[in-house]
Amino acid sequence: MTAARIVRPDLLTPAGVYAPQQDSHLLIDTMEVSGLVRGSRVLDLCTGSGVVAIAAAQMGAGSVTAFDICARAARCSRDNARVAGVEVDIRHGSWICALACQPFDLVVSNPPYVPGPPHGGRIPAVAGPELSWNGGVDGRIMLDPLCHCAATLLRGGGSVLLVQSALADVGRSLKALRDSGLDAEIVASQWISFGPVLSARAGWLERTGRIPRGCREEQLVVIRADKP
Repeated sequence: MTAARIVRPDLLTPAGVYAPQQDSHLLIDTMEVSGLVRGSRVLDLCTGSGVVAIAAAQMGAGSVTAFDICARAARCSRDNARVAGVEVDIRHGSWICALACQPFDLVVSNPPYVPGPPHGGRIPAVAGPELSWNGGVDGRIMLDPLCHCAATLLRGGGSVLLVQSALADVGRSLKALRDSGLDAEIVASQWISFGPVLSARAGWLERTGRIPRGCREEQLVVIRADKP
């Protein structure tokens, strides 16, 4: 995919807040080429630093609402939106709170999706905001409820753009979205090298058959789901 990059501010990313990475940028580029943002009522779930919400505002969204369960992330997002000179309604709370604000024209999300050992499993320590990337044993702690409820958040004719790793079962996301009445397909993908988190979990991923031995790459995908 090729897109004219939206100008992004020098984002503040204090300790405990997810710093924008390839998944954030892939989602932003997909938003831009989709043509879905301008004039739309946009919802950004698991906003983190606010980079996706800010980009939506810069693309001409009619309004942008963003949620994050982490209070530090919500404060960080507000600061970043102010520095960027855009208006974003950033709220501290679970994505479930967004159900009280629906319907939206476009829902975007870069949720936690990294698979990891069961609670208590011993893996090397990795610096960073674990809640922003830890998706549980199958990577789907957030993906499953988001996919099942996505249609409820949308008006008729609205769309979802969701980024995740192929390690968290893209087919399961597509099925859940389709079962909820949405038309879903993969619209963007990118192969990237493992970062610190997946590198630390590579041995467990190999032992459990989630990756071939020696594999140190993952595929990111963006799923688009449309409500008739």
